Amino acid sequence: MKIHLKPSKDLSSVSLLLVAAVKQKKGKNFSTQLNILDASLKKEIEAMECLASFDGNLGCTLSLSPNGKRVILMGLGESSDLTVEKLRRSFAKVFKSLRRSKNKDLSIDLHSFSGKFKELKTYETLLESLYLADYEYLKYKSDSKPSELVNVHFYSKNLKATQVKKSDDRIASICDSVNFCRDLVNEVPNVLHSEKYAKVIEEDVKKTLKGKGVTVKILNKAAIKKENMNLLLSVNGGSAYEPRLVHLTYIPKKKAKGHKHIALVGKGITFDTGGYSLKPSASMAGMKFDMGGSATVYSAFRAAVLTGSPHKLTCILAMTDNAVSSLATFPDAVFKGRSGKTVEILNTDAEGRLILADALDYACDQKPDAIIDAATLTGACLVAFGKEVCAIMGNDDKLVNQILKSAHNSDEYMWQLPIIEEYRQQIKSKIADIKNIGAPGKAGTPVAGAFLEEFIKNKISWAHLDIAGVCDSQNHLPYCPETGGSGLIVRTLCNYLS
Repeated sequence: MKIHLKPSKDLSSVSLLLVAAVKQKKGKNFSTQLNILDASLKKEIEAMECLASFDGNLGCTLSLSPNGKRVILMGLGESSDLTVEKLRRSFAKVFKSLRRSKNKDLSIDLHSFSGKFKELKTYETLLESLYLADYEYLKYKSDSKPSELVNVHFYSKNLKATQVKKSDDRIASICDSVNFCRDLVNEVPNVLHSEKYAKVIEEDVKKTLKGKGVTVKILNKAAIKKENMNLLLSVNGGSAYEPRLVHLTYIPKKKAKGHKHIALVGKGITFDTGGYSLKPSASMAGMKFDMGGSATVYSAFRAAVLTGSPHKLTCILAMTDNAVSSLATFPDAVFKGRSGKTVEILNTDAEGRLILADALDYACDQKPDAIIDAATLTGACLVAFGKEVCAIMGNDDKLVNQILKSAHNSDEYMWQLPIIEEYRQQIKSKIADIKNIGAPGKAGTPVAGAFLEEFIKNKISWAHLDIAGVCDSQNHLPYCPETGGSGLIVRTLCNYLS
C-alpha cells in the first residue's frame, strides 16, 4: 500500500472518497457539518435528502453516490468530545470496512477531519491508524485474498509532501516495527523455536538496522553455561533446542545532552507447556504468545533505532521453550542463578521469571542507567486487568512515571502495582535463598515483580511490564487484528526511548 499526499481541492477525479462529518448542536437539535475541500461536491452532498437522517455520531457511516462518485461520510461526533485515540479507533474501523472493496484507490479529504486538531496532527493520527489497521497475518492461509487497496490519497489544502516527510518516515518506522512484533508473536512454535528465533532477529538487524550503529551478539548453550545462567538452563532442560541469549547494542551517532544508557530485557519462551507443572490443554493453546515480551522489547528497540534515539540502548532477549522430557526440571529442584542466589523451583510453570532472573543480572553488568523488562509473566495480570491494561512496577517511581507518561502519550493503558515488603517475604524459601512462587492465588503479578527485583543490583533503576493481557488482541481495539499479536506497548516504549 502506498500513501500519497495531494495538496489539492479538486476531488472530481476520485472514485472512492472518505469525508468526515461533525455533529453540531443547534438549540435542542443536532445537524451535520461538512468541511469538504471541494465546494461543488459539498453543495451536491448537502442537497441530498438522505443527509438529514445522518446523525454524525462517532464511527457511524453513510454511503452516498453524488454524480456516480462513491462518497463515504464518517461521523466524528461532537468536536468537543473527540480525542486523538477516538479518531484513531473510529478511522481504523471504517478503513477496515473499506479495505475489502474492489477499489484500488481510496481518497481521504484530510481537511474534513481537521476541525478539532491541526491538520498535521490529524494526518499523523490517520496515517498511524491506517498502517496499524492494515495488518493481516496470512502466511499460512492457502486461500487468502489480501486487500486489493493499493493507493491511499490524502487531499489537503495546507500540507505539502515536504512538510510531512519526517512524520511519514517516523510513523512508518514505528508501525512497521509494531507489525514486525505482531509477525513474531503470530509465528507458529514448530517454526519459531529458540535457535530459529535468534536467527530471525539477527537477520532483521542486518536487513533493517544496517548502518544504524547496532551490533548483535548471540550466546549459544555453551556460552550461556559459561555465564552461569543456570536458571535459564533449568527451563531449557526439557527442550530439543538449545537456548539462546541475544545481546543487541545501539550507540547513536550523535549523543544528545542528557543522554542515557537504557537496557531492555525480554522474556522469549517460544512455547510454554508448563513443564512438569503441566498446563491443562485449554490453557496451553495460545502459548506461542509467551515470547511476546522479547518481541515487544526488540520491536521497540528497532523502532527507537530507526527513529534516531539519542540514547545508548542495550536489548537482551532470553530464548527457550518450556517442554517436558526426562531431562526437564522437577518441582522441588534448586538451582543457583548467575547472580549467585539459589532458587527453589516449586512450580515449573513459573518459568518466565527464571529466565528473566539470569537475563536481568546479565543486563546489570552492562552498567545501564535504567533497565526495563517486558514479559507475558502472569495469568494473575490478566485476571486483574483483563485484555486492556499493562501492569507496571519497579524500584524507581521516577522511571515508572516516565514510562506511564509515554503510555499516556501513546494512548496505551498502563497501571502501576506496588511491590511491598509482604510480597518480598512471600518468596523467601526455607531451603534456598528464594522460591519462584508466592502464596497460591494471592497478588501473583506483584509477587512475580518482587522475585525479579531480587536480581537488580547496583541500585540500577528498574521497571517491569507484565504484558500478559495486552500481548494478543482478542478484538478489543479496531486498529489491532481481531486475533493474534497486538503489538501493543511497542509505541509506548519507543516514545520513552526516543
